[in-house]
Amino acid sequence: MIQLHAGGVLQRLILLSSGLLLCHCAPQAPADLSIRGPAKTVRRMDAIATAYTYSQVSWMPEQRHVLHGKDRNGITVHTPDATLSSHGFANGWWQTGRQAKGVAYQWGGFDTPKEFLASLAKGEVAGDISTAEKRRLGDAGTSKQACGIDCSGFVSRCWRLAKPYSTKELPGICDRLGSWDELKAGDILLNHQHVVLFAKWSKPGKSVYVYEAGPYPVWRVNAAEIPVAYLLERGYVPWRYRGIRD
Repeated sequence: MIQLHAGGVLQRLILLSSGLLLCHCAPQAPADLSIRGPAKTVRRMDAIATAYTYSQVSWMPEQRHVLHGKDRNGITVHTPDATLSSHGFANGWWQTGRQAKGVAYQWGGFDTPKEFLASLAKGEVAGDISTAEKRRLGDAGTSKQACGIDCSGFVSRCWRLAKPYSTKELPGICDRLGSWDELKAGDILLNHQHVVLFAKWSKPGKSVYVYEAGPYPVWRVNAAEIPVAYLLERGYVPWRYRGIRD
């Protein structure tokens, strides 16, 4: 299925059950949803295992997880549920009463998989999409009533960082790679507003497999195959975290 998302990435979603990505890059389905805590370094295999865990979270959406309007602190929230199109945005993905898979995208979110499920159990709303207003507000646009994770928060968790680094801050802890050929599992592809975690080459020099906390139309942590040419057109650059190890 070919899809276009707002960060400018043309992607074909990879069905996780197909094994096309996961048999090479991740363990079997996690026995629990634990991820490793903060550390000064991270192994590549652990970064990918964390990404995979986020993509495998299963949860049951309820009506109380939907919000389109102001939260209790006056911050506008739009959850990426199936009613999103009726609020002036493209369609969301999860539906109340139907099992959902993958941690929901939340602007400014930094939840672990377990924290995400615990927040849902408390009745917090599931995700909060990125909008022009959110980008203008920055951290001030993050709702404490929503749960989930955003693209840079997701990479920060995969790298076992103690706090979320924004897309603007990530280069400060990374080295830019001289060539796309140098990419290894756990490296990133970054432009000015989105970041994805490299898993492996799909077709060397042609397309890559990545994990991401995807924006429109996905709005969740998922695995994707993305053509390199499309990424290059949108200014994506390969970077390597200084604390990553083989």
